[in-house]
Amino acid sequence: MLLLRILFLCLLCQTAGAEPLRVFAAASLKESLEQIAIDWRAANGGEVSLVLAGSSALARQIEAGAPADVFFSADAEWMDYLQQRGLIDPATRADLLGNSLVVVSPAGASTAIDLARPQSWLLALGHDGRLALAEIASVPAGRYARQSMIALGAWNALEGRLAQAENVRAALAFVALGESPLGIVYATDARVEPRVRVLAILPNASHQPIVYPLARVTAAPAGPADAFIAHLKSPRSRKVFQAAGFRVLDP
Repeated sequence: MLLLRILFLCLLCQTAGAEPLRVFAAASLKESLEQIAIDWRAANGGEVSLVLAGSSALARQIEAGAPADVFFSADAEWMDYLQQRGLIDPATRADLLGNSLVVVSPAGASTAIDLARPQSWLLALGHDGRLALAEIASVPAGRYARQSMIALGAWNALEGRLAQAENVRAALAFVALGESPLGIVYATDARVEPRVRVLAILPNASHQPIVYPLARVTAAPAGPADAFIAHLKSPRSRKVFQAAGFRVLDP
């Protein structure tokens, strides 16, 4: 009996001193991953440390040696970037989620736009208003938004009227705070921010498919990271993602 008590206390000490699982994830996943981290803690007793930012910034941090266990990107390009450098384990890579883009305005505004008429975007922006979106050169949400505006014939009119943010949640904040009369964000972002309203859904055909892949970082211990990836794919986590408005892709 004494031996069992000693072993139990040792296990408690190991658990208490265990490092949290470090998950580098796209900013648009914030609320879903916070809930899933709570579920993981309840089921396994382990802590999860979420690092949320634009996928481009996260990939570069991992490339620079930042300690991470799991990378959950908002597009395939930045996952490819790390895979080409041997920094993620391709055997653990999976496309888990999909999303859509929407045009939003402050909730109290009477703004309206017609996606087929670029001039209506300019009227909604007013004399000096700017269109808030994630940085178009590297952040997935910004790249998707640029592709859509080009496909809709609105890019030439709007290119000089952009307010580019470091990630999609920062772009959402510009609109929520009334600093921008229009913004392009993920549909899931608009759902969690009551200070904005959706004016239009950008056609999925106007941009590359929005896919969220995840994988274990090569330098991370396989056991805990792979277990958490399995947890992200579990029916319980799928329900969390679906409730947030994500499309859960077939495994």
